[in-house]
Amino acid sequence: MSNFSLTVLLLILAATSWAADNTFSRRVIRCDERSMEYVAYIAPDAKGPLPVLVLLHGAGDQAENFAAAWKSKAKKNHITLIAPQLPRDATLEPHIPKILPCLVDDARKNFTPANIALDPHRIYVFGYSMGGYLAYDAALLDSDYFAGAAIHAMGIADEYMSIVDQAKRKIPILISIGDHDQFVPLDQVRKTRDVLRKKGFSVDYKEIFNHTHNYYEMADTINDDVWRFLERQRLP
Repeated sequence: MSNFSLTVLLLILAATSWAADNTFSRRVIRCDERSMEYVAYIAPDAKGPLPVLVLLHGAGDQAENFAAAWKSKAKKNHITLIAPQLPRDATLEPHIPKILPCLVDDARKNFTPANIALDPHRIYVFGYSMGGYLAYDAALLDSDYFAGAAIHAMGIADEYMSIVDQAKRKIPILISIGDHDQFVPLDQVRKTRDVLRKKGFSVDYKEIFNHTHNYYEMADTINDDVWRFLERQRLP
């Protein structure tokens, strides 16, 4: 991983007003020889088959905080949320393509009511900052598992750009970043967009005016854009 990505990996986010929510279900399991804790949310009145959104938070954040920012939209749109607790540990990255499907499968078995199914054609991933870096792994190495991906405030490092050629499918991707992001170089995110488009990927791209690296200060707006994009995507 590059110095650029490590800098973001080690970034500890400022405290936010999003409180942990005790309505989330929580489990610790082993996936691909890693112990992983995650939280899950399924709306109490949900009717399946349900779309699934895997949420990958930024460095130093908590899975519950990131999921709480999505709870109202998940309840309204009957989205199943699955948010792993991500350590600031670079050794996690190679395991991500196996860990995330493992978590979805575990949530399906343990938290989904017997009369409700998760829709395998509508499983999505959204990552922010460090989580965005991992979301590129998920999108490109699990392109036949995730129907679509959204990344906020992160690009692909130059020395890792070859991951784009490993995708089995041209998965649709939304990339957004604030034009005043103080941690992630805007040029690198633009370069990521251009490389993906040159390789034939459908990429929606948005630079948010006067926005910094802090996702939570514009979470509702960002989430609206993310879900508007992802809900249109389906696996063939």
